[in-house]
This record gives sequence, C-alpha cells and structure tokens, in this order.
Amino acid sequence: MVNFVDLQKPLLYRLMKLAGVIPYTVELEPGTKMNFWIPKETLKKTKKSDKNFAVEPQKPTKPVLLFIHGFAAEGIVTWQFQVGSLAKKYSVYIPDLLFFGGSYSDNADRSPAFQAHCLVKSLRILGIEKFTLVGFSYGGMVAFKIAEEYPEMVQAMVVSGSILAMTDTISESNLNQLGFKSSADLLLPTSVKGLKTLFTLAVHKPMWFPKRLFKDFIEVMITNRKERAELLEALVISNKDVTIPRFQQKIHLLWGESDQIFNLEFAKSMKE
Repeated sequence: MVNFVDLQKPLLYRLMKLAGVIPYTVELEPGTKMNFWIPKETLKKTKKSDKNFAVEPQKPTKPVLLFIHGFAAEGIVTWQFQVGSLAKKYSVYIPDLLFFGGSYSDNADRSPAFQAHCLVKSLRILGIEKFTLVGFSYGGMVAFKIAEEYPEMVQAMVVSGSILAMTDTISESNLNQLGFKSSADLLLPTSVKGLKTLFTLAVHKPMWFPKRLFKDFIEVMITNRKERAELLEALVISNKDVTIPRFQQKIHLLWGESDQIFNLEFAKSMKE
C-alpha cells in the first residue's frame, strides 16, 4: 500500500534542491554518520569526466546558519520553509540528528553532549568555522550544549520552545501536567490517537488530516524507537547536576505564547 507521507518526500527534496540545498552524508568514524542538507554551491565536481571522483565539500562563502530540528521530524521536514526564505543570503546547513533521517551511530552514548560533539565534528569536516545556531525543542538543548562547549564557533543563537537542560523535576512536572507517564509516551506515539494528541499539544492551530495520513506519518517519521527512547532517557538529568553556563553569544528566545510543552514562564525564567 502506498504511504502518502513517503510519497511526498521526493517532491520536497526536489523543491529543496531548487531552493539551493542538497543532501550530503558525513562519515565521522566507522559506525557513525550524519546526514545533512548543505548549500549546493559548496559541492561542485572538479573533474566532470571521472564518474568515480569523490566530491569534497568546499568552505561556504556566505554567513552560515545551522538549523537543528526537534523530536517530531527530521531536519528538512522541520526547516523546509526557512530554506526557501534564507538560502540566497546565507549558507544554510540542516543536519539530521543521530537516529533521525538516516543519521546513525553504534556508540552507546545518547546524551545531548554527544549529539553536539558529532555535529561540530561534522561541521569541521564541511569546512565550517563559525555559524549562527537555530535550535527548536530537543534541538535547542543540543544547541545550548554546542554554545557551551564550542563558544568560539557559535556567533549567535536563536532558540525556540526549549530549555537549557531537562531536569528530573521539570520532566516530572511537565509530564504530570500533560497527562503522560513518560516522554516516550508523548513523543513516540504508536497510535493515531497518540499522534493526534501530540499534534494538538505541539501545533498552535492543528489542521485536519485524514486518519490514513497520521498512520503514514507514524510509519515514516517515527523510526528507531529504541534508540530515540534512549535519547529521551539520557536527556533527563538530576537537579543537583545542573550548571548554568556563562554564554558569550547573543541568544534570542523565540516563543509561542500558547506553548503547552514549554510554556512562556520557562522562557522568562531562562532569560533571567
């Protein structure tokens, strides 16, 4: 049976290529790879006659924007509209975090710090030295970790719907408020009802979709369940282990007034 979500991907990919970005896989080490969408102009063949000639990405010539997605979908699905708006003026890079969109690692580390380490290592391979960072939800926590550990690379940040760290107190309070036993129950739904609930919480004005489309979304977008559940477990840290870094960059917090997962009070508290 045709999966309609999967069927739309080739069209999305063609549109993204027309907008100026193309897919590229970075091999970090045996067993670890990260998929990216990178500026088309940085990946030009120099030997047209040699079909087997390996194409190495060139350093970008425009200011670099790095967009890090959240837990609900892979990078290009999350940031497709930003590509169309920004790719002419900026060098736009959109990674898939580990266990999303084909990115993978056989390393047992599931922490945001490891995601940050792999991202930065990938960016250096791609010839990137400095960038502005945009992180959403789970991607915002990874972004904060990058800014903390690699301050010389991050020029500025935009963070939306995220927090510095997911403490056990915040996790328990949020789940109780939303009516879920675990983050996996919320973010890794197995049923149409569960996915509809997630959409209702995460989207300001949810659109109507047929039941079939929800089923197709679950099949295509919510993969690597075991590994993603481990990512969620590794996200939660003890209150005793929380430290607030001295960030050197300008940080812009962009929030939804009706955000039900991380409400506006989180943003105000984080700003203070």
